[in-house]
Amino acid sequence: MLIAFEDKCFYSHVGVDPLAMGRAICFNLAHGKIVSGGSTLSMQVIRLARNNPPRSYLEKLIEMVLALRLEMRYSKRQILSLYASHAPFGGNVVGVDAAAWRYFDRSPDRLSWAEACALAVLPNSPTLIHPGKNRAELKAKRNRLLRALQRDGSLTKLDLELALDEPLPDAPTAPPQRAAHLLATLMAQADRGAARFDSTLDGTLQEALEDIVEQRSRELGRQGIRNAAVLVVDNRSFEVLAYVGNSRWSLAEQQGYAVDIVRRPRSTGSTLKPLLFAAMLQEGEILPTTLVPDLPTQYGGFTPENFDRTYRGAVPAQLALARSLNIPAVRMLKAHGVARFHASLQSIGITTLTRPPDDYGLTLILGGAEGTLWDLTSAYANLADIAARGMPGDTATYRRLKVLRAEDARTDHRREIGPGAAWLTMNALQEVNRPDLDGHWKSFESSQRIAWKTGTSFGQRDGWAIGSTARYTVGVWVGNASGEGRADLTGVASAAPILFAVFNRLGPSPWFERPEADLKPVIVCKDDGYLASGGCEPRTELAPAGSHFERTSPYHRLVHLDPSGRWRVNGACEAPARMRHQSWFVLPPGQELYFRQHRTDYRLLPAYRADCAAQAPEERQGPIDFLYPNAGTRLYIPIDLGAKKGRTVFEAVHRSRRATLYWHLDDRFIATTTTFHQQALDIEPGMHVLTVVDQDGNRASRQFEVLGRQSRSERVGALEQ
Repeated sequence: MLIAFEDKCFYSHVGVDPLAMGRAICFNLAHGKIVSGGSTLSMQVIRLARNNPPRSYLEKLIEMVLALRLEMRYSKRQILSLYASHAPFGGNVVGVDAAAWRYFDRSPDRLSWAEACALAVLPNSPTLIHPGKNRAELKAKRNRLLRALQRDGSLTKLDLELALDEPLPDAPTAPPQRAAHLLATLMAQADRGAARFDSTLDGTLQEALEDIVEQRSRELGRQGIRNAAVLVVDNRSFEVLAYVGNSRWSLAEQQGYAVDIVRRPRSTGSTLKPLLFAAMLQEGEILPTTLVPDLPTQYGGFTPENFDRTYRGAVPAQLALARSLNIPAVRMLKAHGVARFHASLQSIGITTLTRPPDDYGLTLILGGAEGTLWDLTSAYANLADIAARGMPGDTATYRRLKVLRAEDARTDHRREIGPGAAWLTMNALQEVNRPDLDGHWKSFESSQRIAWKTGTSFGQRDGWAIGSTARYTVGVWVGNASGEGRADLTGVASAAPILFAVFNRLGPSPWFERPEADLKPVIVCKDDGYLASGGCEPRTELAPAGSHFERTSPYHRLVHLDPSGRWRVNGACEAPARMRHQSWFVLPPGQELYFRQHRTDYRLLPAYRADCAAQAPEERQGPIDFLYPNAGTRLYIPIDLGAKKGRTVFEAVHRSRRATLYWHLDDRFIATTTTFHQQALDIEPGMHVLTVVDQDGNRASRQFEVLGRQSRSERVGALEQ
């Protein structure tokens, strides 16, 4: 239609149309002024490139020469594309694509005959004729073009009649703002000015998810939670299908809506726990059912706590992951090593870890580091990709997300996690039951299996929810762009509903097939998940084929009972022929104290019969254990704000609730405790040994070091360093 209106001989001339030029000269002479230029589309492209200089015969000659050169360098299709992309269409609208959205709220390929003709006549007089005024003249020009198209056979008579009846558009519509945050980010990253980006986004999905996020954000706004972001990834190609950078796009409101949250570093909360779980599975450090201690823990002044402020004594690793327990995660990271985990996070694509591992310490697993929604979603997509591939060594490098089709998803970082470990991690993340988190999980109904994890940062400033199926990975962040925390802000209550709404919009997706080639069966004790060494009730579990988990059960003990089975005995008080020999599951006293509060099936180790107690052999693990200090603890004795010396509280536990404990510091008796065994002590700097003895002579000792007294300001300064 542009050709029909502007340059009917476009495909036959070489950049200049002599007949059109002659007609224009005659027409201008007749009127005594320049009223027609006789320009071809090629000459108009040159004029646009020269920023529309004043009309003159010299300028026309320059345009003719340059149009001939243009025709020699570019095809007709390329020249037409240049014109359509840069021609003015009224006001500040440039290009047919922008004009279609501005005047008709849809793309050019969806325009009707009448709509396309209305646009085709606009570049001829863009400052005079546009849909906002001179509507009669615009309609007349449009209709003349429609009739010309019908005369040359492009339109049928019926098409013409229907097109002539179409009204002109009303006032111009606001341009679409889909993926506005992504566009702003890409523009900031572009080498030069404005550009056109060929993205991987699914337009229909993008529109739907922006509506979902905006609606959910309005609901969260009542709680003072104003911002949210969502990322959807195709696990097969690593293409980003939807990119919602914030709750809405606005430059005017002071709520941070212009910030692209997807690329902003935020505290990771608990979102790194699945990556640690997978790494430890791969290294043979745990199995999914291996018990991990969950009891009061302190490392050099760092005292992690579970979200529900309770302790379970010991918990299977996969359940600790599903319930996002902090203490087991810290203990697992301590066993694995902060530096190793730090390096593996960088390999999988967490780009925000710019400080040395020791700067993060054990807080790394609980949100002590920052990550972006882009990086974290990419890490989960890599886990899903590995789990779905099934063969060890297949695609031996991690991949990165791509939002532009020209980007390459491959990286140079070799995969450290195999299909077996990734698949076991996905299985552990299926467990969405979180009864210790106010029962919010009951609201999440879904017909498909989803491996998902939530996270909440310290101070409740960030809520995360990231989930995967074999086909998609979805990442969600909620919070305030300003960093303001809210009491009601948690990953499970605030971010997870958005996650499941997105998965419901995506539709059913398959689950991961079991990677048989990268899994092997192992026989473990049912009670603790360690390798069975005889005596315990065995159970078969799966482990990554390349891992070498070699730890036999430390919690099963062969005990000798009297004929009644109520008391323990030994050879000094009972004939061996009358003894009953039984394997007994025995946790250390500290773990046992909390474990039996949650597990009613836990059986306490029987006491020795009265006539055997005196001859009882010394046990490897006595009935006493320390909750604090840990072995090798190095601690400070602070000076409080009142310039008074502080004290450190030491705590022990005994299997018997009726036990009396006698406390000794460096072989000096200091106190006696019953029931609750705690002591607040003022201790001088240096190495010390704390010993606790019960009424039966059982004892436990712990060595620790006091580094010195510091004022509160000095202590804060040391922590900052």
